Amino acid sequence: MQVYIVYLGHNQNKAPDLTSKHHLQLLSTVFTSKKDAKQAMLYSYKHGFSGFSATLNSTQAQVLSNTKGVISIFKSKTVHLHTTRSWDFLGLSMDYSTEKATPMWQQAYGGDVIVGVFDTGIWAESHSFREEPGMGPVPASWKGQCVSGEHFDPATACNRKLIGATYYLGGFERRYGKLNKTRNLEYESPLDAVGHGTHVASTAVGSVVKNASFLGGFGQGTARGGAPRARLAVYKVCWNVNLEGRCTEADIMAAFDQALRDGVNVISGSFGLRPPLRAFFATAASIGSFHAMQMGVSVVFSAGNSGPDPSLVENVFPWSISVAASTIDRSFPTRIVLDCALSFLGEGFVAHPITAILSNASNYFSSGVCRTESVKNVTAKADGKIILCFSSMGSVRRDEAEAAARNRSAAGLIFVEPLSRPFPDITILPLLLLDIIQGTKMAQYLSRSIDRPPTIQIFPSKTVLKRAPAPIVADFSSRGPSSISPDFLKPDISAPGINILAAWPPMSPPTPTLDDRRSVDWNFQSGTSMSCPHVSGVVALLKSAHPDWSPAAIRSALMTTAYTTDTSNDQILAVGSIKASDPFDIGAGHINPLRAMDPGLVYEMKPEDYLVFLCNIGYTEDQIRSLVLHDMNRTKTFCFPSSSSTTGGGRGRGRTSNANLNYPSITVLNLQRTTTITRKVRNVGGWGKIAVYFVRVVNPQGVDVVVWPKLLIFSPFKQERTFYVTLIPNKISQGRYDFGEIVWSDGFHHVRSPLVVLVNTAAVGGHGFQAIANI
Repeated sequence: MQVYIVYLGHNQNKAPDLTSKHHLQLLSTVFTSKKDAKQAMLYSYKHGFSGFSATLNSTQAQVLSNTKGVISIFKSKTVHLHTTRSWDFLGLSMDYSTEKATPMWQQAYGGDVIVGVFDTGIWAESHSFREEPGMGPVPASWKGQCVSGEHFDPATACNRKLIGATYYLGGFERRYGKLNKTRNLEYESPLDAVGHGTHVASTAVGSVVKNASFLGGFGQGTARGGAPRARLAVYKVCWNVNLEGRCTEADIMAAFDQALRDGVNVISGSFGLRPPLRAFFATAASIGSFHAMQMGVSVVFSAGNSGPDPSLVENVFPWSISVAASTIDRSFPTRIVLDCALSFLGEGFVAHPITAILSNASNYFSSGVCRTESVKNVTAKADGKIILCFSSMGSVRRDEAEAAARNRSAAGLIFVEPLSRPFPDITILPLLLLDIIQGTKMAQYLSRSIDRPPTIQIFPSKTVLKRAPAPIVADFSSRGPSSISPDFLKPDISAPGINILAAWPPMSPPTPTLDDRRSVDWNFQSGTSMSCPHVSGVVALLKSAHPDWSPAAIRSALMTTAYTTDTSNDQILAVGSIKASDPFDIGAGHINPLRAMDPGLVYEMKPEDYLVFLCNIGYTEDQIRSLVLHDMNRTKTFCFPSSSSTTGGGRGRGRTSNANLNYPSITVLNLQRTTTITRKVRNVGGWGKIAVYFVRVVNPQGVDVVVWPKLLIFSPFKQERTFYVTLIPNKISQGRYDFGEIVWSDGFHHVRSPLVVLVNTAAVGGHGFQAIANI
């Protein structure tokens, strides 16, 4: 018996009670009595969409899957979390003396926007969740609540900043059993026992807090979220399992259902299902975000931490935003000296000077592989010594090496990685990172010091800004193309996700290690879990500044204004290589909040556009009709020809290529011959003004690109324009991706769309320009 989610589409009943009754009736068809069905029922989803979760066996699930009206049924799987200076780096700087932003975006906007965070809960006592000065009343659109629970009193926890907090435990307990508070610190309430949710929430919408820093003063500065005046609603769906959050899809579906009823404007989810990915509408995230999009709610997801291998990107739904992770221009250089003669520069978080003996990992571990299971002699200790350890070309992780060094009672660890610029982690044991060149030099010196091991001095780490090129794509950040929908570029965009300083609950240690006894109010975390709330915060600002913009328009503004060069004006690099990043690494580029406020043009997509996409991938007309809102034209035919009696979706005459859907990036798969696609843009650069945009094209290798017309003229009477992009393969190529871009500019705005083409030709086509004449 397992928990299954049964998805029925949009809630066609106005009354939630009637919907719940219908769900129970449907579930009762596979049980011998209604009493058994009630016991099996976990959640009835009845607000944002229609469906339920219940404990079923495989036979019952199969019967329900063949029942009329059921769009999908799938097991509720466990999803995983993707885990100060960053806002200055993004251009949203603060005048610390007056707490005013320059420009005023962060203080001027956000007060009318509610951001829902789905995570491990909240440490409400953090200063990040205090009311901002002059914060007005809670928006009248808010229908949610702040619930009481263990060590969580709504009277003291919630305010005009943290306006809602609730929790969902049913799915977790059906999967893992009763919450074990003896083994894992946890609270049956919205209170955060892991830290991840508090960190994410404060990154997105945290209030302004001066003098925030990690132990020893690292990263000291003014902390705040992207939208410090926005309101926060917390939905605890992830629970502590050995200091890591575990979230079940049944609970996530319940949170989506409730959040859409509560009236949130933005949803931030730093979690995902690891590949292989499941079909659309067979995951809680895809269903919840689809219905959110229909209701005008933007949903932002993390792209996952499975990089750098290709095609492992997660949360690839075309109606949401998927965020990759990159660095900021802050580093923590740490000076290392051997025998007062040889100097190195590593990266780490070392608060106090250390003087010790340097020792080789091979003295304690077989073949020098720094893992606890590789210990050669259990009695051989490294008491008071610093161990030099190599990552063995990536086969040994930092956390493994640090645990092994602690097991040998070492005083510290020098860890060598084959990365161009290593980025440190928070650890219990002092851990210094060296690149492979310096590490090899240190190892050679150590090998020559047989008679007398060298003395190593490690000086306190420093916080340094603007010295290293940034951004750089994180090695762990999941890459595209999407394994189930490669005709959309994913990830969409990149944002800061390495060593982000944000609020932290003091009862949760700064590392996910059971013997870490430290207590902090601020902590560094890395992951696409951290890049996601950066985008969520910016989306809240955009939503406040442009309340009439749809989720698609907001995503377009973010993507078309993103940049692809670093602070040294070179192409953004990927960590661990000298390779320039491409759209599969960073999507459209790195987020630029100030430019996104005024993008000039946007690529709009209505809910009907996504329905055409669903036709193309095989959903039937009847299934699609059950997905749409009441106020949408439900008599319209979305699939041509009608596919109500087939499973072929829109495979017949009139099928529209997914390349023609009005996405801000352009992806063309399997280009074999001359192909023309369309795009439509809307002028948002100033109502009532005449605007003229000229086009510039960067061709992918092996492809000639022709855009017609070459200029777009907008007037008060014509604010939308269509253009055509013709792609002509000009060389023999088989199964290779190449990249280019199309940029529309009026001299001030630069509206950039990445162009991703998979060329697959046996011979060069010769009729490409013919297609232009026929437009």
